[in-house]
Amino acid sequence: MANGGMMSFQVPQLKGSKFDNWSIKMKALLGAHDVWDVVEKGFIVLENEATLTAAQKENLKDLKKKENKAKYLIFQSLDEDAFEKIAGTTSSKEAWEKLETSYKGAEQVKKVRLQTLRGEFESLHMKASESISDYFTRVVTVSNELKRNGEELKEVRIIEKILRSVESKFDHIVVTIEETRDLEDMTIEQLQGRLQAYEEKQKKRQGIEEQLLKMEVNPKKREESSDNERRHYVRGRGRGHGRGRGHGHGRGWNFNNNNSNYAKGESSTRGRGRGNPRSRYDKSQVQCYNCQKFGHYASECRAPSTRIEERVNYAEEKNSEDGTLLLARNDTSGGQENTWYLDTGASNHMSGNINMFVQLSESVNGSVAFGDDSKVPVKGKGNILFRAKDGSHQIISNVYYVPNMKSNILSLGQLLEKGYDIHLKDYSLFLKDDKGNLITKVKMSKNRMFPLNIQNDVAKCLKACHKDQSWTWHLRYGHLNFGGLELLFKKNMVKGLPYINHPDQLCEGCLLGKQFRKSFPKESNSRAQKPLELIHTDVCGPFKPNSLGKSNYFLLFIDDFSRKTWVYFLKQKSEVFEAFKKFKAAVEKESGYQIKGMRSDRGGEFTSKEFLEFCEANGIRRPLTVPRSPQQNGVAERKNRTILDMERSMLKSKRLPKEFWAEAVACAVYLSNRSPTRSVWGKTPQEAWSGRKPGITHLRVFGSIAHVHIPDESRAKLDDKSEKFIFIGYDNNSKGYKLYNPNNGKIMISRDIKQVDEQQEPATPPISPVPTTCRDSPPPFLNERTEERTRSLQDLYEVTERHDNLTLFCLFADCEPVNFQEAALDEKWRIAMDEEIKAIVKNDTWELTTLPKGHKAIGVKWVYKTKRNANGEIERHKARLVAKGYSQKAGIDYDEVFAPVARLETIRLIISLAAQNKWKIFQMDVKSAFLNGFLEEEVYIEQPLGYMVKGHEDKVLRLKKALYGLKQAPRAWNSRIDKYFQEKGFTKCPYEHALYVKEKDGDILIVCLYVDDLIFTGSNPSLFEEFKRVMIKEFEMTDIGLMTYYLGIEVKQKEEDIFISQESYAKEILKRFKMNDCKPISTPVECGVKLSKYDEGEDIDPTFFKSLVGSLRYLTCTRPDILYVVGLVSRYMENPKTTHFKAAKRILRYIKGTINFGLLYSFSNDYKLIGYSDSDWGGDVDDRKSTTGFVFFMGDTAFTWMSKKQPIVTLSTCEAEYVAATSSVCHAIWLRNLLKELSLAQEEPTEICVDNKSAIALSKNPVFHDRSKHIDTRYHFIRECIARKEVQVKYVKSQDQAADIFTKPLKQEDFARFRSLLGITGSSLRGGVGS
Repeated sequence: MANGGMMSFQVPQLKGSKFDNWSIKMKALLGAHDVWDVVEKGFIVLENEATLTAAQKENLKDLKKKENKAKYLIFQSLDEDAFEKIAGTTSSKEAWEKLETSYKGAEQVKKVRLQTLRGEFESLHMKASESISDYFTRVVTVSNELKRNGEELKEVRIIEKILRSVESKFDHIVVTIEETRDLEDMTIEQLQGRLQAYEEKQKKRQGIEEQLLKMEVNPKKREESSDNERRHYVRGRGRGHGRGRGHGHGRGWNFNNNNSNYAKGESSTRGRGRGNPRSRYDKSQVQCYNCQKFGHYASECRAPSTRIEERVNYAEEKNSEDGTLLLARNDTSGGQENTWYLDTGASNHMSGNINMFVQLSESVNGSVAFGDDSKVPVKGKGNILFRAKDGSHQIISNVYYVPNMKSNILSLGQLLEKGYDIHLKDYSLFLKDDKGNLITKVKMSKNRMFPLNIQNDVAKCLKACHKDQSWTWHLRYGHLNFGGLELLFKKNMVKGLPYINHPDQLCEGCLLGKQFRKSFPKESNSRAQKPLELIHTDVCGPFKPNSLGKSNYFLLFIDDFSRKTWVYFLKQKSEVFEAFKKFKAAVEKESGYQIKGMRSDRGGEFTSKEFLEFCEANGIRRPLTVPRSPQQNGVAERKNRTILDMERSMLKSKRLPKEFWAEAVACAVYLSNRSPTRSVWGKTPQEAWSGRKPGITHLRVFGSIAHVHIPDESRAKLDDKSEKFIFIGYDNNSKGYKLYNPNNGKIMISRDIKQVDEQQEPATPPISPVPTTCRDSPPPFLNERTEERTRSLQDLYEVTERHDNLTLFCLFADCEPVNFQEAALDEKWRIAMDEEIKAIVKNDTWELTTLPKGHKAIGVKWVYKTKRNANGEIERHKARLVAKGYSQKAGIDYDEVFAPVARLETIRLIISLAAQNKWKIFQMDVKSAFLNGFLEEEVYIEQPLGYMVKGHEDKVLRLKKALYGLKQAPRAWNSRIDKYFQEKGFTKCPYEHALYVKEKDGDILIVCLYVDDLIFTGSNPSLFEEFKRVMIKEFEMTDIGLMTYYLGIEVKQKEEDIFISQESYAKEILKRFKMNDCKPISTPVECGVKLSKYDEGEDIDPTFFKSLVGSLRYLTCTRPDILYVVGLVSRYMENPKTTHFKAAKRILRYIKGTINFGLLYSFSNDYKLIGYSDSDWGGDVDDRKSTTGFVFFMGDTAFTWMSKKQPIVTLSTCEAEYVAATSSVCHAIWLRNLLKELSLAQEEPTEICVDNKSAIALSKNPVFHDRSKHIDTRYHFIRECIARKEVQVKYVKSQDQAADIFTKPLKQEDFARFRSLLGITGSSLRGGVGS
């Protein structure tokens, strides 16, 4: 052991990547040998040792020995692979450094390792099977590695981590430690000791409970104990029925005579009472368990005891193949083979009677374990057949065969797994199937068991058949049909075949192997005798690609009487119900008959709840097909095939693109109604329906080239009088043809066509990537030459008289005209066009000239619009002459087109400022605003229809000023009015380019511009009058007065406050998306909902979904309470599913219930800028990005807000809150600058309220930079703003965080509280402002 005064040391070996542990051990070993200073400082070899003194040489000799010993010890601790890394080193220091670099890496690698260890530390959690000691070892190991890599890890942080991550069974001791101990003063060892002590105590208690459960109790002793309990006092805590000591009902340890173990609960123990409490209890309703009579308990009964001896077995699972049984039963022998005991303690169905099994697999074996550790072997597993009360046969499956069992057991657990419903009530057991139908009701027996009598049966299948020779030869011939066997016998084709008698039984083997479907009748046995007695319908699709109108399906309706067909085109199957209602209204009105029945398949579009309820309410029969039997809907199916064959032939013969399939289908239906059919002899479907023989002289070849006449009003003297189109069908609403223009992709209606050669093949028309048609039979799109609706008034009156429906004609009375020809017939629109031309001439907008060579004139058209107020009443009829700016070319006809407009948050800020100072806000509208902008480019337009200069029809108009429709018109107008405002002493806000401020003698005038609509307010009413006067003098303007309706926002100005809302717009949205009769709901999004782009469900039309989301997005101008959920559903606009559509519909239901809600701005005593910032960490389940939300107040009501997904993935809640706070600070800086321009400079730093203390510390203290070095530099802008004292980050509790409503779904009560905090309140603009 001793060797030269030195002790022998075991050199630690470097294994794997455990360099840190190895280095600690080696440092201790090298220090023990007094050589660590050589390794640490290094050894320098001198070239010339002759100059050294004797003492120096002696010292050098000692250093060489230490160096060699250090190298030896290091080499001894390495294996061959590690030794190769330092074999070339010359000193121990060099070897140590090489090892350190090899295993720990460079400084950058250490940082990466440190990040990994941090993540590992945060993800630590105690496993269910792990002990406290093992878990502490894991935590301490990771903590030590963090410290070795440079992490400052305090012991209190490790303790907090352990308390957070231990198993839930330690919650009680964790809470005790946190409330009673100061964690700063506690050590890890003390914590481990306390948790281990608690763990041992729990294990000991669990062992005692298991021992108590395994105790066997003698029934006789238990009875004696119960009797003694009644005679003697037992100490306990309870409340009695009198004073003093006596029997009472209290809480204590009770030996319950219904159970074999002790339980702590309600019992007859010591209490404060005198005498037996039962003596004062009314026993008239008490039933004796012994004699079944009323008036006394079984313990007081004098009748002979009928108690059945019981035995309670504790079932313990020994291995995976053993069954368990917990059963109390009478141990008497008798005929109980049909009695089954329903038992919750049995793990499987069991029976000991082998004769009951109709199928038994003896390969299954095992054993059933009882509570006394005895086992009974299982000899098989099979099925038992029994006969129900209605005579049907049922099977009990998976029953264990246990030969030694005297009774049959039904496991309630096994029944529960199969979906049965089990209830215990009123001393009975109720067993129901998965549909809620009652199967059986079992009454509890005297010994508290549930016996069920089941009549078992024996399987009898074809046993008698084998005795018949006919069956025998049927089986011998491989189940040959009996007709074939009879033929063999009669024709004497074989020898030895006996006479075959065809039995009347069925062969199960033939049924399983050869059964076929019954044939369907070729024609129906009965036909409808009147129109609409029976309608056949079916949906066909989807078709790819979409049609020109973006449809994917077509829906056919066929009248069984006349066989006339109607077609509707659908974007999705859910539109079938709406199409049927339109069809029903049209055909019943036209024919005078009522639809009595409709046959369809069982598709979900035909069997929806609302569809069935509608048919039931209108008395419409709904014969449906059998599943997977489309032959039963043969009329519709055959019609689908006929229509598709015609459609395919028409497209292929003319080589038209597939996008024209809807037009071809509509044309095929039109022609089929005028074609013969076997079902209606001697008539076409159209004649059978209407009673009039149809004419066909107007029919043309689908897809052929047609020359369309150009009206004289739409062409010059030398222009062509016709233009080439492609014929694509017949218009159902007029006596005209549907024609397709391949040059611009538009569809028009015309009657003046000429087909030169119907056999001619047209060139394939190009399909526009964004079709201009919105449905397959739409009001057609117009071009500059030909128009829709060319029927005369006489034609209209003829049609309406024939159909006896003047209402249809009257519906067009208030419609806006679609072209000049229609508008010219109405005096009010002629007046509107005259006013527009007068304004243009007065403004000196153009001059008549000859078109220069090399230039091209831009076309113009009239646009008509009925202006309405917030109540929907007509204010005026507006006609606008618009240039066709789409034909302009960049760089030739225009350069810059951008024009600034005011932000909506700026408008809300002005409203808030006016309410605070009790100012009034006025509104003005510039008539023909774009006509005031001067043009820098040379632009020529055609003369407008109806206003051509006589004698100069060939000339054009050269524009001096802008005209509506020109690309550069908005910019020209903005440049003009901007120049005017600045000349009149207004200051243009550099932070909001559509905001102008004028200060004069201490008064202020604020003007906000949005294209040609402007609002203004200020402190002096005299400035208003002067401003109106000069504006009307310079521009032709309309003084609207007090602002009441601006950009779709309804404004109600009162003396005390200003209320804004979008009630009318909200009603319009509900009507547009057919939700005006929906059921209201209290929140726009369900609490805790998570949407994903991978959600299952049917696809929703993206165009429809985008329209819905866009409409809701504009509603957030005055409804910030729906901002978060609108932003949530807008993430899925590219590929929406039904789950996303349901979330959007829930928003509409919420709007229905809060349709009159808006923002109320009023006076506030603390009118300053304050903001709230919040985030939802990792809220997006697809990319785990967080959501930023912030809101700013001036006074008591919010005026600007945002909810947006963050552009980066954050690693913690602290980082997510930090990023959100930075975004809100950037917005706050812009708001401070804007308020300064409005003479509302914020002298003090603006408060930004955040509910995360770590984020606040990170924004103030750069010391935390080590934990946030990966955060992008731009997000540290907040620190600079805090340093400049422009903003101040302040902590606020989560329940007061107003921005929480913009980041996540909330509970109803929290949502309502935050909504009120934003200043949103309910009010009716017509009835006044309410709370």
